[in-house]
Amino acid sequence: MLKKIRRKVKLVISKSFKKRSKPPKTPKTITPPPSPPPPLSPLSPLSPSSPIMAEPHHHHHIPQSSPFLFPKIESSVIPDPSPFFSPDLLTAPLPTNSFFQNFVLKHGDQPEYIHPYLIKSSSSSLSLSYPSQFLTSVFIYQIFNPDLTISASNKTDPDSQRRHIVSSFSDLSVTLDLPSSNLRFFLVRGSPFLTCAVSGGTALSITTIHAILSFSPSSSRTKYTIKLNNGQTWLLYTSSAINLTHDISSITSDAYSGIIRIAILPDSNPRFESILDRFSSCYPISGKAELSKPFCLEYRWDKKGWGDLLMLAHPLHLRLLSADDEVAVLDDFKFNSIDGELVGVVGDSWKLKLDPVSITWNSIKGVKEEAFPEIVSALCRDVEDLNSSNISTTSSYFYGKLIARAARLALIAEEVCFLDVIPVIRKFLKNTITPWLDGTFSGNGFLYEGKWGGLVTRQGSTDSGADFGFGVYNDHHFHLGYFLYGIAVLAKIDPAWGRKYRPQAYSLMADFMTLGRHSSSNYPRLRCFDLWKLHSWASGLTEFADGRNQESTSEAVNAYYSAALMGLAYGDTHLVATGSMLAAMEIKAAQTWWHVREGDKIYAEAEDFTRENRVVGVLWANKRDGGLWFAPPEWRECRLGIQVLPVLPITEVLFSDVQFARELVKWTLPALGREGVGEGWKGFLYAMEGIYDKEGALEKIRKVNGYDDGNSLTNLLWWIHSRGDEEEGRFEGGKYCLFSHYCH
Repeated sequence: MLKKIRRKVKLVISKSFKKRSKPPKTPKTITPPPSPPPPLSPLSPLSPSSPIMAEPHHHHHIPQSSPFLFPKIESSVIPDPSPFFSPDLLTAPLPTNSFFQNFVLKHGDQPEYIHPYLIKSSSSSLSLSYPSQFLTSVFIYQIFNPDLTISASNKTDPDSQRRHIVSSFSDLSVTLDLPSSNLRFFLVRGSPFLTCAVSGGTALSITTIHAILSFSPSSSRTKYTIKLNNGQTWLLYTSSAINLTHDISSITSDAYSGIIRIAILPDSNPRFESILDRFSSCYPISGKAELSKPFCLEYRWDKKGWGDLLMLAHPLHLRLLSADDEVAVLDDFKFNSIDGELVGVVGDSWKLKLDPVSITWNSIKGVKEEAFPEIVSALCRDVEDLNSSNISTTSSYFYGKLIARAARLALIAEEVCFLDVIPVIRKFLKNTITPWLDGTFSGNGFLYEGKWGGLVTRQGSTDSGADFGFGVYNDHHFHLGYFLYGIAVLAKIDPAWGRKYRPQAYSLMADFMTLGRHSSSNYPRLRCFDLWKLHSWASGLTEFADGRNQESTSEAVNAYYSAALMGLAYGDTHLVATGSMLAAMEIKAAQTWWHVREGDKIYAEAEDFTRENRVVGVLWANKRDGGLWFAPPEWRECRLGIQVLPVLPITEVLFSDVQFARELVKWTLPALGREGVGEGWKGFLYAMEGIYDKEGALEKIRKVNGYDDGNSLTNLLWWIHSRGDEEEGRFEGGKYCLFSHYCH
């Protein structure tokens, strides 16, 4: 598919980017580089304290009753968002797990990775870094050095105490205003340029921690080339002539109003300079991602200036770019990144298309009838042990896992045609789920806080560490995903209960799956899911030097899969479509960045890391860590397990690469020789082994003496006995959607 895209443009510098419905049939001759483009279009003068350019809120009023809201509470541990957001944004729910979260926590001065730059904002300046990487066999991280720092030479509003203000944000961008400096930064993800709007005739200061070796203006004084002693070359473009002077480590300007764009010249390669010159006059100010069609995601950027828009795509973008999309991929124009090489793409909008993933209650390939007796025997024992009064935990996470574990038993019972146990499971699910929904659970419960807009737990409202940080928006999709799985199954087997508690069920789902942007929402748009990286972030309102992070991709997949199942239970096709698409993207991202195959090129610079790891423990915006929150890197069985649990029908799609399953098991098995390995973790390892060796894995599972609190012998036997005759290789999710064979 990518080759089809690349055929459209081979020599980008030598041809115009007028969109065509079909690629030209005749080759184009090479022409000299174009003459300098018209100057950038400056914005109208800014009032740095007024939030212009804010994202519009779209109100589509549909006559309906107000959605259910859990009881409100004033949390004592939630940080105050008001110092960092413009007043009009405070009237709507706010993002809690976003790519710019560090900018609105504590002092707002920790960096964020806005590809391809690390960006850090302080009281009156903004620093950018084109980061290098620190590499070991255990972790990779990008090093922040303030290569360039932009500020006003003198504060234009000395009385302003606000460090910076988020005046607008969207799926693909955030706009930062520096109230004391008349500076506005359009931080658009994947832009090779940092774009700044300067108003009020402001004198600028640009400093560096390096030494400036040379400083060369163009004849029009709208472009400057800056060479530093660390080997970097930076290009600075302006919308009108600007007078800049410099010394060994600083650059200053006269009073200026207009647009400034700054870009690193990758590898100081002069071949790329003409590309940056060509696209310097068109700048994005924001960007939106639209789930417009099933398994199709569309990016649209709002832009100003002149010409075509140049952005950068990460490796997963490139795999998903539609072959019929009217964009041009610049194969050789690359920036380094911890996420793999970022490649230039020209176009005002992109379409990303995924293979469809079918959401099923039961196993994809089915269980052979000769295996029913063994599964039923284990099922009877597991169901007999269900007793809601024996549950001692009040943790929303562990309680949710127990609920989902029981729900799995109900679906397995259906699949092996042993319905006698369903009434016992139904009673257990009603006794465990209902108190969380109607507020009668004595040990904990779900509540609504309005500062940021979302659910917290009763325990988490007074203790930021309770429920794994749920009260500060940590791990919401993990916890709620387990509850949604149980709710979906109970609504399926007890429709009357499902109808009664549908409002509460949808409120749980909406906490992390709201799509709307309008201010009347109770929850922010897609709390955890990152529509640019195409996976979720688990960490919430906690400041981290390396940005957001996520440990368990499989629990993230479970969240969206469970929401889709709930859509099936309630006949909600829109919820099914949205949940299945988010699950499909999460799976693709897990396979791209968490699953590390032998000889993989995604972490090309980190040969030791690729050689020593088959799976990432915690993936951060700015780091890859072999360790876990609860275990060191050497505990490989935990690393495998946390990326597998819970074992579900969708697990087959997540681990559709049989060869990778072999590599993962081979890498993990030696860890079982360590003293103290938990029996529960062994079950997940043997489940992976069952992908390619059913009999060997089955023999080991029969000897396991304990199970993860969300797993059971019944579930492991079901998994092994539902493995078909696997072929070696890697398969896309589309192979599980049989109707796709009839859609071409």
